[in-house]
Amino acid sequence: MRIGLISDTHDNMTAIKKAVKYFNEQNVDAVLHAGDFIAPFAADEFNKLNCYFIGVFGNNDGEVQGLTNTLKGRVYMPPKEIILGSKKIIIVHDIKRLPKNIDADIVIYGHLHKQKIEKIGKTLYINPGEACGWLTGTGTVAILDTETMEVTEYELC
Repeated sequence: MRIGLISDTHDNMTAIKKAVKYFNEQNVDAVLHAGDFIAPFAADEFNKLNCYFIGVFGNNDGEVQGLTNTLKGRVYMPPKEIILGSKKIIIVHDIKRLPKNIDADIVIYGHLHKQKIEKIGKTLYINPGEACGWLTGTGTVAILDTETMEVTEYELC
């Protein structure tokens, strides 16, 4: 299974549209958003994905009800546990809010606005970076292959 990973979109419509287009072109099976959508109007772009979508709220997502309505109930308070591609995945915005002694194959997180991939014990931790590009000047996303556990990083701008 191929899973698109995105975080920290922060209302950057250009980057969000590029990410949705990229994930659709790559025929990913799912897209996971690790928080900080910001406004419902920007989150609505994710309804154009041709695959399963789920996300979690970030620390800047103030319009909880609006985002929940726009994303048709596919956004949750973190941490959110799911099973995809026979892998247990935890999605959280701020890694510091992740409970200790987790039992997961993969943790997807954001908040730091920096790409990072590391394996700690049996768990693969992935931060796809900031899609918005506001802090680093480079918007990024990633694709995870759950069979090989390989991560492909992609620059949006």
